[in-house]
Amino acid sequence: MLESRHSEFASKGVGEQTIMRWKDLRQSDNVEDRRGGGGRLALGGGGLGILVLAAAIYLCGGDPSALLQNQPAQSVPAPGPAANSAAPVDENQKFAGAIMGSLEDYWKGTLPQQARIQLRTAKLQLFSGQVSSACGYASAATGPFYCPGDHKLYLDFDFFNELKREFKAPGDFAQAYVIAHEYGHHIQNLLGTMDKVQRAGNNNQLSVALELQADCYAGMWANTVAKQGRLEAGDPEEAIRAAAAVGDDMIQKRTQGYVVPESFTHGSAQQRMQFFAKGMQSGSMQQCQTFR
Repeated sequence: MLESRHSEFASKGVGEQTIMRWKDLRQSDNVEDRRGGGGRLALGGGGLGILVLAAAIYLCGGDPSALLQNQPAQSVPAPGPAANSAAPVDENQKFAGAIMGSLEDYWKGTLPQQARIQLRTAKLQLFSGQVSSACGYASAATGPFYCPGDHKLYLDFDFFNELKREFKAPGDFAQAYVIAHEYGHHIQNLLGTMDKVQRAGNNNQLSVALELQADCYAGMWANTVAKQGRLEAGDPEEAIRAAAAVGDDMIQKRTQGYVVPESFTHGSAQQRMQFFAKGMQSGSMQQCQTFR
């Protein structure tokens, strides 16, 4: 089922619905293509329940690494294929590489100016079906996530098809927002923010603040992209629509039919839209202080 959805998206291509001007952006050297890997998936102690819960986390735009890490493996997976530099680069990979290159260029200049630290670049690993990371093993159902243990973003393109079909949030800039949000978690990792939240233990308020800040950081990048004249009418709305679609309240309405604000871990649709917009309007990390 996942493979059929992936094939459907790949056949359509990112470029066919592209509005954002991304094709002349610098291609990042930090994209690893490990799609098409096979082998058994090593499940943690919670088995499929762990992956289902991880899927719920990603749907809220979050980082499932805290859930996936430290899970004792029950089976040994077959080694996945090494990145194949000789494989043809498709439109999806070019899109991801262009967004990564733009994010790297943006944060390389922004972090020294606004946070007085140098950027240590992250890698984006493309996968299909399943993947092994420093945070554990995950299936495609886990969706895009960032692992602080290896400084990598993980992305299965099938998620973009889900974003369009299930969450009614199509568009290339909505997809760019997803990558920028995960890169925002990388910035938090470099700043030590993720470590502080993790050491604080199970705290919903801190978890919400972490996710909203990543949305705000994604908005900051969007601010520069807009100034470069790469966006057209409707592009910002694509990202905002995607941010709203994965709000805790929207997810809860869809999955259980009612909303429990006390259980939010990633922020409401309104909050997620608000902080993405705040970052895009200001371009300032000072405006992304969600922990105050």
